[in-house]
Amino acid sequence: MKKYSGPILELKGVSKYYGSSPALHDINLQVENGEFLTLLGPSGCGKTTILRIFSGFETPTKGDVFLNGGLITDIVPEKRQVNTVFQNYALFPHMSVSDNVSFGLRMQKKPKAEIKTRVNEALRMVHLEDYASRMPAQLSGGQQQRVAIARAVVNNPMVLLLDEPFSALDYKLRKQMQFEIKHLQRQLGITFIFVTHDQEEAFAMSDRVVVMNQGYIEQTGTPKEIYEEPENLFVARFVGEINQLQAAILSVEGENEYLADIGGVSFTLRTRRSFSAGDKVMVLLRPEDLKINLHQDKGLEGPQLYGHIDECIYKGATVDLTITLDNGVKIQAAEFFNEDDADISYDTGERVAVSWVAGWEVVLNYAGE
Repeated sequence: MKKYSGPILELKGVSKYYGSSPALHDINLQVENGEFLTLLGPSGCGKTTILRIFSGFETPTKGDVFLNGGLITDIVPEKRQVNTVFQNYALFPHMSVSDNVSFGLRMQKKPKAEIKTRVNEALRMVHLEDYASRMPAQLSGGQQQRVAIARAVVNNPMVLLLDEPFSALDYKLRKQMQFEIKHLQRQLGITFIFVTHDQEEAFAMSDRVVVMNQGYIEQTGTPKEIYEEPENLFVARFVGEINQLQAAILSVEGENEYLADIGGVSFTLRTRRSFSAGDKVMVLLRPEDLKINLHQDKGLEGPQLYGHIDECIYKGATVDLTITLDNGVKIQAAEFFNEDDADISYDTGERVAVSWVAGWEVVLNYAGE
């Protein structure tokens, strides 16, 4: 039989309604074999609904679901080669770690010798081989989460679905588990689909990120693409701090290059989007993209916006600044702190000049779409 070379999972025209309330709107999504894909978005955006449709716990109102090229829209969860790790781990409290992990294999009536071998391998993968006889109540939250993962991977699924599995963990353990999950995914070589509302977590773990909002996919791309090239204002705001400067296109200077008025100052903008003279646009800049100059009288090059510092927050590697520009717009800047430079000292109330490297900005039309 010819090996299927298309996406491992696919949604085609999938919508989901609960009564008259829409949860998903005409979703088309392909998941490649072996990738780590994250569904990212605020609560209620539809990301968990997609996960449940992939797993078979929900059926789409319309549209189709494919696994490895085969239609699985109406196939029950236990007949799919897809396993889910839930938020609450869903371990059986009356079973030992070993019995929890082996449960699915025992339901499939696998030989006892095979079950023992596969359970030992799964526990070794998650570094819990010495905990096989313990009960769930004797484990920490992180250990219980690893047992849930072992129970899922022991069944050799084509796809592993993870529904905010770190939500109950403290910050330090979350960071540790992020590393371990990504390492495990690379070790197993199977497809992971991860759901989170945490942008930092999504970026740290994913090959691709799907940003969702109100049942729609807003943008799909690598973490770098999502952060540096947001398709719209929702994505730009959701995946980090962003400064918004209103501007008007003065002239088209060349392919993908424009002269624009920002606060009465002419700046060169570079963007792949097309605009015409007179168009109102929104210029988006991350705090770390801004250049803050305290020495306004020392030969500044290029256009500058001027303002004063409202607040300074020292964070070790960076100093976070809140600046009010002369036109009243407030912006955020993150400057790397250099304690060897005695001339650099940011003080509240101090006048500053603000600029950036042309091309680092994202330019959207004024509506932000």
